[in-house]
Amino acid sequence: MNSAAPAADAALLARLRAIAHVALDLDGTVYQGGTLFPWTPAFLAQLRALGIGWSYLTNNPSKSLADYLAHLRRLGLPAEADQIYTTALATIDHLKRAHPDARRLFVLGTASMLGQFREAGFELTADDPADVPDAVVVGFDLTLSYARVCRAAWWIKQGKRYLATNPDLVCPTDQPTVLVDCGAICAMLERATGRAPDIVLGKPDPTMLAGIVARHALAPAQVAMVGDRIYTDIRMAQRAGALGVLVLSGEATAADAAAASPAPDLVLPSLAEFGALLAASRRPVS
Repeated sequence: MNSAAPAADAALLARLRAIAHVALDLDGTVYQGGTLFPWTPAFLAQLRALGIGWSYLTNNPSKSLADYLAHLRRLGLPAEADQIYTTALATIDHLKRAHPDARRLFVLGTASMLGQFREAGFELTADDPADVPDAVVVGFDLTLSYARVCRAAWWIKQGKRYLATNPDLVCPTDQPTVLVDCGAICAMLERATGRAPDIVLGKPDPTMLAGIVARHALAPAQVAMVGDRIYTDIRMAQRAGALGVLVLSGEATAADAAAASPAPDLVLPSLAEFGALLAASRRPVS
């Protein structure tokens, strides 16, 4: 059911009553840049009171797990390491599972992201034609330099395995700028090399949500994926068989939601309205 307000018919309440875990996008859903949405603490407290678990899923690989924990705690949000899954971690898991021979990487990413790969046991190659990588990884690189883009393009042109951490074109921000994200960087590289990434990790790839389902021994229908982007958050929910809840506190607009096909299961202004619906689904039927 698609809804622009917290209406609660019997079919919707039945679906919501089955929700045991909520997967939360971060930027644009829980907070905007460095600004916590005012409704977020009450929403998380409501989940706890209802006995519903939650995890934070983010397509932003620019921060390490430790950085995200510190950021969430600075904002006053409860978080444990096993509640956070980033696309850098998804990319690392994919490389270890599908390409165990790829140990040397040329990576476009922040220092925090590079550190995450080093901690996972990978060797990062330099901007040097003699330092040959096994694969190229492109992420959301806020420290992007022309020379390193050119080196990435060179290795991509040479046929090296090519992975992207996420498909996002821009990253939400509360600052007066446009944060060019991994998908846009990959579009530039594709124009220069004629090659798209061999694989794009992160949302909407359902692997991230499947990990949540497996970790908590749930059925997909017991999980709600909440996010502000149709082409990542909602598409992943649909591909994974979870409830897809679009909040209009970030990138997507009401017009985007109306034009989406297939449509999100729910379209709501923010987490606050979703919390109200979850609470309503738990009330005794009179």
